[in-house]
Amino acid sequence: MFFFRFLGYLLSIGTVFVLAAAGAAALAYRYFASDLPDYAGLKNYEPPVMTRVHATDGSLMAEYAHERRLFLPIQAIPALVKNAFISAEDKNFYDHHGVDPEGIARAVFTLVQDRIRGGNRRPQGASTITQQVAKNFLLTNEQSLERKAKEAILALRIEEAYNKEQILELYLNEIYLGLGAYGVAAASLLYFDKSVHELTVAEAAYLAALPKAPNNYHPYRFPERAVGRRNDIVDLMAQNGFITREEADKAKKQPLTVTPRQTGPHIFASEYFAEEVRRELLERYGEKGLYQGGLSVRTTLDPRLQVIARKVLLKGLMDYDTDAGWRGPVTKIDLGLGDWGPKLADVKSYSDIPEWRPAVVLSVLDQEAQIGLQPPKLFGGTVSTARERGVLPLEHVKWAKWADGPKRGAPVKTVGQVLSPGDVVYVEKVGTGTGDRPVYKLRQFPEISGAIAVVDPHTGRVLAVSGGASFFESEFNRATQAWRQPGSSFKPFVYSAALDNGYTPSSVVLDGPIEISQGPGQPPWRPENYSGKFYGPSTLRIGIEQSRNTMTVRLAKDMGMPIVVEYAKRFGIYDDLSPVLSMSLGAGETTVLRLTSAYATIANGGRRVKATFIDRIQDRYGKTIFKHDPRVCQGCEASAWAGQEEPKLIDDREQVLDPMTAYQITSMMEGVVQRGTATVVKEAGRPVAGKTGTTNDEKDVWFVGYTPDLVVGVFMGYDKPRPLGKGQTGGHVAAPIAKDFFVEALKDKPAVPFRVPPGIRLVAINRKSGLKASPGDPDTIMEAFKPGTAPPDSYSIIGYDQGEFSRAKKVTPEQERGLQPGGLY
Repeated sequence: MFFFRFLGYLLSIGTVFVLAAAGAAALAYRYFASDLPDYAGLKNYEPPVMTRVHATDGSLMAEYAHERRLFLPIQAIPALVKNAFISAEDKNFYDHHGVDPEGIARAVFTLVQDRIRGGNRRPQGASTITQQVAKNFLLTNEQSLERKAKEAILALRIEEAYNKEQILELYLNEIYLGLGAYGVAAASLLYFDKSVHELTVAEAAYLAALPKAPNNYHPYRFPERAVGRRNDIVDLMAQNGFITREEADKAKKQPLTVTPRQTGPHIFASEYFAEEVRRELLERYGEKGLYQGGLSVRTTLDPRLQVIARKVLLKGLMDYDTDAGWRGPVTKIDLGLGDWGPKLADVKSYSDIPEWRPAVVLSVLDQEAQIGLQPPKLFGGTVSTARERGVLPLEHVKWAKWADGPKRGAPVKTVGQVLSPGDVVYVEKVGTGTGDRPVYKLRQFPEISGAIAVVDPHTGRVLAVSGGASFFESEFNRATQAWRQPGSSFKPFVYSAALDNGYTPSSVVLDGPIEISQGPGQPPWRPENYSGKFYGPSTLRIGIEQSRNTMTVRLAKDMGMPIVVEYAKRFGIYDDLSPVLSMSLGAGETTVLRLTSAYATIANGGRRVKATFIDRIQDRYGKTIFKHDPRVCQGCEASAWAGQEEPKLIDDREQVLDPMTAYQITSMMEGVVQRGTATVVKEAGRPVAGKTGTTNDEKDVWFVGYTPDLVVGVFMGYDKPRPLGKGQTGGHVAAPIAKDFFVEALKDKPAVPFRVPPGIRLVAINRKSGLKASPGDPDTIMEAFKPGTAPPDSYSIIGYDQGEFSRAKKVTPEQERGLQPGGLY
């Protein structure tokens, strides 16, 4: 009887305790659950996803993100990857309801066992994948009992609202896995440069080892620890039945081979282009849209043309800089202090000029110098212990005449005149010498700057751009950000205005002295030709071919500067050009891309084009949110052909120049290449039209030229303007760069003549006088005339009457024979 009474007593006490515990649990639950964040937002979760930028051929050019993440739906994640993470983080994931009692018990048992043995190990984690989702998305990383309680409650609620695959999708796309990678897709690319579908068992297991502490298993800093943890997960995958024991043993024997993916621009020489795209995206969509919006951007970049553009610009800059002379070593290293490798490793190298390497001069003889090459830095930041050596023979140093000092300009007869032991210089490998010794050539980073832009004249698509010798030396893009005077390369737009307003290519303008009043108290302006000479009455064609300054000023004066200002704005060269006559000679400032785009308008027959680096932008869901091409395709929406007319592209872009005028000025600029100031471009071996430009004191030199389907603009000058030297004109410095580009870019393409628009009449004239040509005349050319115009039997000379601007003086064919050409070269 006593026993039953005692048992009832115990049951009563137990019931009280159970009820008390339940009440306490209910109160705790109510307390912790009272201010929990809303987990319903997980259903509409849009993770920050990196923006990816592609070239026109689809190749990846650049990626932009604060968190490098590529979102993958769970259906696109292979089972191998899912099983690796489940084995590492939550083997009972598919069996529990958010909280794993078995895991908690195992963690408590391990902790107690460690404390009994006197250990001080960190408690083993018992959080399920669902709990980690709750923490990562809705809570903080605070280490507290309250946070763990909230995490458990949220996990239970999440399991009620979402299925296991949805939870796993959130987890595998959100977790941080080191090296700046968020989610398994980005980590697979960054660690192994492959997609998740290509991962091996060993690679998937290594990624699964990273969520708890990526830095603890860094593949370079702690390789043994990383391999050990990877192998533990491989064993767990085998224990859980996801792989066989044979597969596990094979995976554990594999080395941990990490091949880090490039995080900068992925296409060689595309740095300036990629930065232009980044700036435009930032302006359009803001920082969040750029770095978190998951945009897919298809650019206009042609990788082949970009490599050529970079190559010819660098060559042109180096050619000029080489002629200017040697400025000395980059720095010096004390060879007496032992190993030169670590100090040389700290010298700046140009990653976008991979042909060059920093080197230290180890010893010098009359005919050669022994050099040590910069050792590479390993991924972990340590310097390689390997030391490479090479030789600099005299023949590859001879160019380096000193630019200043007592040895200035002296011929180089020995290497010792230029180099000393300890000098740090840049070198480029050119071959192999005796004894298989690598042979190098001395290089010098050019002081002069420049830019090149390549544009499709029909669409305005920027196919290539390079804003300097090296993006890593200077991110300043001289093609888009440098405002410089175009000089005579602006003249075609003055002549276009004239041709649109009653002049013809055979109209004659006086090339002679002229004075322009600049207002009270100011001396008169007396423009001169580059040669300092005057050549008398000359045709508009000769004026542009020989780049005559006084003719251009007279022409602008005769038309009126307001017309020139309007044309400059119409073509997008200037926004608000001052209406003074000096501006007709290109004294205003513009950019390479603006001027190249203006030439594109002439090249395409007069339709306005807007330069663009971007073809199309899609959001993270694949919806097109921007498209550059404004043309409407009439009939393209038909689902099937039912005898209707073919679709038509409606081009409603503004016609800013008469197509016939565009052809006339193109023909005149062909003359610039054939017999004018840019004859070097004839070596391209195909029809090219273009114009040189040289500003006062040769501070800026230009050439902009085009074929029927390609426009190239080139500029060279110092960032802080200073003279390039007498005779360093656009025709001698900038035009060869464009020529080199045309030769290489178009070498496999047939020569295409410029298209003659309907209405143009080609008439044989004497190119010097502009009059109809006589039979057998050696100066005969075919000149383009609009309907209602023709070469005269005699002509008026603009500006001939006592320095005034009139057309009163008549010149007969007999008098014409005294006219002589000449001008700027």
